[in-house]
Amino acid sequence: MRRRRRPAGCQWATVLNDAHLPEDPEGQAEDLLNAIADSLAERGWGVFPHALPSALSQSLWQRATSLNHYQIAGVGRQDRHRRNRFVRNDETAWIEGDSEEETAWLDWAGRLREHLNQSLFLGLTEFETHFARYAPGAFYARHRDAFKGAENRVVSLVLYLNPAWQPADGGQLVLYDDGLRELGRFEPELGTVAVFLSEQHPHEVLATERSRHSIAGWFRRREANPVLAGALS
Repeated sequence: MRRRRRPAGCQWATVLNDAHLPEDPEGQAEDLLNAIADSLAERGWGVFPHALPSALSQSLWQRATSLNHYQIAGVGRQDRHRRNRFVRNDETAWIEGDSEEETAWLDWAGRLREHLNQSLFLGLTEFETHFARYAPGAFYARHRDAFKGAENRVVSLVLYLNPAWQPADGGQLVLYDDGLRELGRFEPELGTVAVFLSEQHPHEVLATERSRHSIAGWFRRREANPVLAGALS
């Protein structure tokens, strides 16, 4: 994957600016974006605790827990979309920017999309995203977010919304490499962001012991582009 060089010594730090992410004079927001791009370029994935401003994470958690229009999630897309409780039994609610919190999330994701395009030449044009709710006992079996060569979902993005989460609560993200070797297990703690290449990293959500909330999103390309596809090979 191609990438542009950036100055040495730039380290990621917790983002401290407000929900709409204006320019951060200390460069902390830029450091986080650089760290995400570097992780995708070097290994295809990254997990970043306390990535979002705490106020935004809290407001998104409140939004996620107050919604009353979740629907049982399915697998597959369009005419192949089916419910399969042996694969997943979480519930989802699509994010359309209907509240200040949702708009702030879309703004943050939009800035990340622009940065990834500038740094990694990915040609990302679209972003789709939804809240996810896992009741106690819910899980999502190992899967990929995109089929090999489909050129639909390119980069997967997850934000976790669970204050005071403990290992005994279950619900960890398990991430694998392309050969199904386990890369790690990660707690879905409030403000943690996970990013990975959609085709290359199967993953699963272990069964949760208490109610678990998150936001899942996918950066997409409008049309397949063989030149850009080569950048990911």
